[in-house]
Amino acid sequence: MSELPRPRPLIRPSDRIVVAGHRGMAGSAICRALRRAGYGDPARGGELLTATSAELDLRDAVAVEGWFAQHRPDVVVLAAAKVGGIHANAAYPADFLLDNLKIETHVIENAWRHGARRLLFLGSSCIYPKFAAQPIREEALLTGALEPTNEWYAIAKIAGIKLGEALRRQHGFDAISLMPTNLYGPGDNYHPTHSHVLPALIRRFHEAAGRGDARVTCWGSGTPLREFLHVDDLGEACVFALEHWDPDAPDAPRSAGGEPLSFLNVGTGVDLSIRELAEAVAAATGFAGTIAWDTSKPDGTPKKQLDVSRLAALGWRARIPLAEGLAATVADFRARLAAGQLRAV
Repeated sequence: MSELPRPRPLIRPSDRIVVAGHRGMAGSAICRALRRAGYGDPARGGELLTATSAELDLRDAVAVEGWFAQHRPDVVVLAAAKVGGIHANAAYPADFLLDNLKIETHVIENAWRHGARRLLFLGSSCIYPKFAAQPIREEALLTGALEPTNEWYAIAKIAGIKLGEALRRQHGFDAISLMPTNLYGPGDNYHPTHSHVLPALIRRFHEAAGRGDARVTCWGSGTPLREFLHVDDLGEACVFALEHWDPDAPDAPRSAGGEPLSFLNVGTGVDLSIRELAEAVAAATGFAGTIAWDTSKPDGTPKKQLDVSRLAALGWRARIPLAEGLAATVADFRARLAAGQLRAV
């Protein structure tokens, strides 16, 4: 009896893989994970393609088209984005919408037009409605109003997901998307006003501890619940999805209505309150004072916990506990600060 043909590998060590946004926190973690898994190794015929923003402005349609025409990667990972916390989203709504729409459409369209075999787009858990049922399943997308404090970014990310879905439906382009929860880890942005909640807290409590402050004031009530994923876990999830997840496979995850899913949640499935997070950051940074809460500032979405059961069913789960990841992240922040890589304020 002849053997059944083996399924075609979804990605190969000999592939030319581009990670757009390779210098960012998520992109650099994805590069590390790809290299750990043996991809991008010239000895095996592969190549990991990268381009800095100075070398290639992803908002420039002509430049992106020219780059893809020249390099013609086999696999594209789109981790580049304009990101920021509540303050940055409120201050620069047009930038968040325009920049991210340009980046996504330029990269995704050119990946398809120039023959890429697979594309992975990184979305965000903020795509889901503010009052989605918890934990949030993928079916919640577009079922309600978004959280106003980051709707501009969310709308852009939804457009990227839907562009991938449209190209898959109309042209058979193998585009998949992952929706990560709140990320943290090495390489984060610690700007005092333009960063996300966890890096902002790390910087605030580290500086307060250094000055010997008796109190730190945090935004909001401290009651919202959030889920946090170490960026190296995200990197591993991306490689896993590229290797193992084919939305068209008979056993691939499907929606409650039985339709194939082209985007999946990725996270830990565990959340905690912002108050608990602040207390954990205070302990990790050595801050011994009291924590006050400015309830005149916005809380954002009251709870945002992802249902990660579908990616788990494929065989992937997060491995880095928050306490372990937080300690390592504080150490990374302090090392970068000491090396002059972060601007003192």
